[in-house]
Amino acid sequence: MSTVTKQQNITVEEYLNGELISDTKHELVNGQVYAMTGASKNHERISLNILSEFKYHLKNSPCEPFGSDIKIKVRDNFYYPDALVDCSVDETTPYYTKTPVIAVEVISKSTRKIDEQIKRMEYINIPTLVEYVIIEQDYVDVAVFRKSDQWRPTHYFLGDEIHFESIGLTLAVEEIYSRVNNEDMNEYTAKKQAKQQN
Repeated sequence: MSTVTKQQNITVEEYLNGELISDTKHELVNGQVYAMTGASKNHERISLNILSEFKYHLKNSPCEPFGSDIKIKVRDNFYYPDALVDCSVDETTPYYTKTPVIAVEVISKSTRKIDEQIKRMEYINIPTLVEYVIIEQDYVDVAVFRKSDQWRPTHYFLGDEIHFESIGLTLAVEEIYSRVNNEDMNEYTAKKQAKQQN
């Protein structure tokens, strides 16, 4: 989701109160509020795919997946990831968490800078975070930044499997991009169908 400046220099309390009554989601970064715009169908497909896999895998676990309506708090900043998992849910903060173990962002051209640079540098300073995942929607590329690898990215493509250390889940890249309409997936699906017919 792309963001645009909405208002400047508000307090955390003003921001949180405003989010409760606003029809539009906003992120708070260094006192500035950014309005979140709508997402594409491919963005939603990817988000739902990975959230569904997380939910099924964690159904008997104390760890709980959340979608894009739950914020992550880093210092006095608040961000909306596309998916996250929290293993120590604090019910006293029902609209945000400070303890995610994994955060996922589906990026586009308009959000690339904030997701790859600003959010990444913020997220990796969260003590509980084990992995930060950036998923491209216009082509197939999943970058996983792991604490165990000094936050260096590992890239995954069609035919690869990703092991999410934070929740013990191994997932094929193909599953993350199920039903996604981009050139990489269309070509991959066509080749797979042709192979099955032979």
